[in-house]
Formats: sequence, structure tokens, C-alpha cells
Amino acid sequence: MIFANTYATLKLSKVMLVAPSSVKTYGDLGEWALGKWGRFFTVVSQMGVCLLVPCAFLTFWIIFMALMVVPVCLIPTLKESAGMAFAGCMGTVIADIIAVSVLQWNMRGHGSIPSPDVTLHQVLTCFGNLALAYGAAIVVPDLQREHSQPQRMPRVVVITILFISAFFVAVALAGYTAGGCQLSGNILYSIVSTSDPLGLAPLGFTADRGAVVMAYLFMQVHISIAFSTLMMPPFYMAERLVLGMHKGPEIVRFNGEADQANVDLDMEIQEKRSYIQSSTPMDAAGNRQVSASSIVEKTEGRMSHLRVAH
Repeated sequence: MIFANTYATLKLSKVMLVAPSSVKTYGDLGEWALGKWGRFFTVVSQMGVCLLVPCAFLTFWIIFMALMVVPVCLIPTLKESAGMAFAGCMGTVIADIIAVSVLQWNMRGHGSIPSPDVTLHQVLTCFGNLALAYGAAIVVPDLQREHSQPQRMPRVVVITILFISAFFVAVALAGYTAGGCQLSGNILYSIVSTSDPLGLAPLGFTADRGAVVMAYLFMQVHISIAFSTLMMPPFYMAERLVLGMHKGPEIVRFNGEADQANVDLDMEIQEKRSYIQSSTPMDAAGNRQVSASSIVEKTEGRMSHLRVAH
């Protein structure tokens, strides 16, 4: 899953990099690559993730969650919500550290870890959890569209996903050494019973109430910000369809024979520009540093942006 998702997200970022300037969303990318049917299936799959994930696991708390997400959703773009995204990331890190610490402390001195009883349900649950954890690829077009230097995005994507994957592995190993295959699909459910929060945890210990509350509060911060981030693509499409915003040139489907040479040239240029970051001349007017690749882009313009639909 690590390598498959890293490879797929990297290729998505590179395709967005060489696509014409009229390609701004997942739907635009689907139409550019596969025509109208490509747009249809791409939009359906993306909206399914963006709109169903925030409500798929909630029954009674969905209204409360929606009210918490509304203020965060008022931030217009992902670029302006960078600080918010960092706060959500730290919320996840802190919540997992607390949960793992509670597990390790209360399970110290336990007997040998029971051998796993692998079933199809466990395999599918694990695959589903990992697929959900790597679901952030659906916002890559929005991130790349708003990036001031999009040629850096492939490298950023790879480093970010590998860092997140290392964090996943660390949490999994720490939890497994504490309880083995007895852990639930969500590590927070292993430190407190959701059916009896004041009783024993599923593994038979009573965790410190303060630690449990702090772990859930920090995870709530992460969930609220993650859900609002997933709503950015639907909001962008709603602005385009309802308000008539973000209109661009008509998208012409990619022609492999005629456009492949341009794509190869575009990729070569972008890769060369990504290595020009060592020289950062000073901008005399604003007394700030400007990367060389940014200057090249301003003077020459991105090749893909010059190939607007005829």
C-alpha cells in the first residue's frame, strides 16, 4: 500500500504538472485524458470520497460534527489553510502518542502476544483503513493548482507520503508490541470501551481518564480539519457550477500521437527547473529571496500553460 499509493500520487502530480492550464480539477483531468466519460467517473469517485467519508462513520453525532466543521470550511482555499492543516497534523501525532503511551504503560508485563487469527474480514478491514488513510490524494489537484511553484509538488508529495507511512509503521509496531492482534481497528478504541467509557478497556485495564480525554480531543481536532479539507474540492466545483466561477478554456482531450512529444518536453523542462533551486537571487524591490525557477517561470511561462486548447 505504501509504494502503490506513493507511486500513484506521484504520477497524478506529474500529470497535473504537464496538463494544460485549463485542467484545474480531478474532473478536468479525467476529461482531458478520457473524454466526457472520464470526467463522469472521476467526479463520481472523488465526490464519493469527499462527501461520504465525513458521514460514513457517524449516526447520532453527524449534526454536531457538521456544526464543528462549518467554521473551518469558511476558509476559501487550501493555500490559506496551511496553518490549519498543520494543526490537524499535530493533533493526530499527539493523539497517537498519548494512545500508544497509555497502551504501553497499562500493558507492561503482559504475557506473550497471542498469534493472529487472520480472516478475510480482518484483511479487508486493514485494506480499508489503509485506503482511507491514504485518501488525501483526492486533494492533490487543489494543492497543485494553488502552489506558487508547482514543479516542486512531485517531490513534496513523495516526501510527505513516505513520512506519513513511516509514522503509520511506527504507531502500528508500538501498538502491536503492547497488545498484538487484540487491538481494534482504531487505536483509540483500544484504550477505552466506547460502549462503557467508565469501565474497563477492551484489553482489561483502566486507563487514566485525563489521558483518554486528551487523546480524543486532539483526534477531534484532526477529524474536524480533515473533514473540512475533504470538502474543498466539492466547494470548488459548486462555485464553478452554481456561481459560474473558475471558468476556463474548453478542455480538448489528450491526443497521444500529437501531444506526447509536448508532454515529454514539458516533463524534461520541469525536472531541470527543480534542480535550479540552489541559486536564490535577491529581489531588490521587496528585499526578499526569489527562487531561480520562479524567475524562469515568470519570464518564459510554463510550457503546459502555453498549450491552451485550440
